[in-house]
Amino acid sequence: MQLVCVSGHTLLALLFLVAAYIDLCDAASVFDVYRAIQYDLRGIPMGSRRASLNHHASSGLSVPGSDITRSVVILPIAKVNITLLNEYLQGKRILGGLLLLLPEKGHGDDNKDEDADENLQVERDLENWIIKNNVPYPVYFVYETPSLKALLDEVIANDLAGKPATATTGGFKLVISGPEPRKIPPPSLVNIQAWLPGLRSEGDSSVVQTIAIVAWYDTFGAAPGIPAGTDSNGSGAVALLEIARLFSRLYANPKTRGRYNLLFALTAGGPYDYEGTSKWLKSFDQRLRESIDYAICLNSLGSISGEKLWLHVSKPPENAYIRQIHEGLSEVATELGLTVEVKHKKINISSSRVAWEHEQFSRQRITAATLSELETPPELLENAGSIVDTRANITQVILSTKLVAESLARYIYDQQDKHITVFADGSNLAVSRSYVQGWLNLLSRTPRMAPFLSRNSPIIAAFHKELADRIEDVKIQHETMDSSFTFYDSTKFVLSIFQVASVTFDLVVMLAVGSYLGLLFVIALVTTKGLDDLFRKPPSSRKIKGT
Repeated sequence: MQLVCVSGHTLLALLFLVAAYIDLCDAASVFDVYRAIQYDLRGIPMGSRRASLNHHASSGLSVPGSDITRSVVILPIAKVNITLLNEYLQGKRILGGLLLLLPEKGHGDDNKDEDADENLQVERDLENWIIKNNVPYPVYFVYETPSLKALLDEVIANDLAGKPATATTGGFKLVISGPEPRKIPPPSLVNIQAWLPGLRSEGDSSVVQTIAIVAWYDTFGAAPGIPAGTDSNGSGAVALLEIARLFSRLYANPKTRGRYNLLFALTAGGPYDYEGTSKWLKSFDQRLRESIDYAICLNSLGSISGEKLWLHVSKPPENAYIRQIHEGLSEVATELGLTVEVKHKKINISSSRVAWEHEQFSRQRITAATLSELETPPELLENAGSIVDTRANITQVILSTKLVAESLARYIYDQQDKHITVFADGSNLAVSRSYVQGWLNLLSRTPRMAPFLSRNSPIIAAFHKELADRIEDVKIQHETMDSSFTFYDSTKFVLSIFQVASVTFDLVVMLAVGSYLGLLFVIALVTTKGLDDLFRKPPSSRKIKGT
């Protein structure tokens, strides 16, 4: 009875020990994380090239005692040292992985401290570094939460105390499992166009001229799974939808229908030299192409603060059409407290690089201009939906929308220099703040990188429905993206963070379990055979001669 009692107490102690071990090895937290972009450009690998993680956490690239090749470095995105990252990359030093913390959702957008601009530049530099380098280890983004911040604080405290997480000391371990990313088939580019026919006078057989209003809606950034690009170019797409809504009301009544056809187009492939726009234009028949009076392209109209917009053109500012477009916009801009300045840039037909969307029109010999808050054209794949572009100034978007709509109306109804306001505030034709805000909110929550949008993507369906509900003639065009880009899948994962024990603790547990099992064996043997049998010499197995 005493032996059974001892065994029971030993078992209870062992259970407590194992329970403590399991608790230390249990998952501390689980987070949704977003993998950095992986793609090939003309066969050259770019972006993060791996996905799996199974390493201890570290708070920096230079923590004493930490094996950086077996560590996942956790860093707030605004505190990343690009120079140090470059040194590691150029020196071909491998990291176990990089986990970058984004500001918590719903926080940080309105910070206006003196370091805000500097932090924003660091974030843009980091994104550009990921996009334009072959990064041979996993890179992930995660939104900061209180629990994740507390975990990082603990990692930092351990690192500062000279106790970095290792297999010997234990600590936090980050695990992401799953198949390695695979190439995806050549993606589709989906363009959406809506046609509002202009008024033709009775007996007039001449072709009704057309004005095109165009904006690209997709994005490109360091993390395909993160919603971004609210300004670039969500603001342009939203402005186009609101202008279409306003003119659809005017054109619904024959008495207020304008003398121009209006052609609205939401195009894809904006970050890739406006490839969707190019293919859309090539689908035009000769009659439609010749009927276009001019096209206005909307690009990044929601600057956080700014009173100047730029009208980018390929033809000289002295050109009669360009001067007319500029004067019409400038007249309304003055009334709204804005400034519109012309920026002329010749295009190089022999180059495949297209700086602005209107240049695709210019290549088809169609007069066009791009209205933007940006003074200079971005480089390829830059400023096309950055992960730091998560909001737009609603007031600025409304002003820009009203500027374009009002200047169009005065041109269409031949009301230049008359200072007549068609879309007056407070009228039933006013630019709707709730409408603009609603669409900006939707785009700020919706990833829109074209290679990862299916043909039946909800955001594409939403664009199509919105235009089709107001305009009768709406079409969708599907095109295959240029083969110079190859993209890889797996953009979102689940990260498990475990707090694991040290090797010393593992040895203690192993010895305790081994000792207990040995004790159980002795107890069982004594109980069943008696103490004498435990020390009795076993009989010889040698055969006796003559038997």
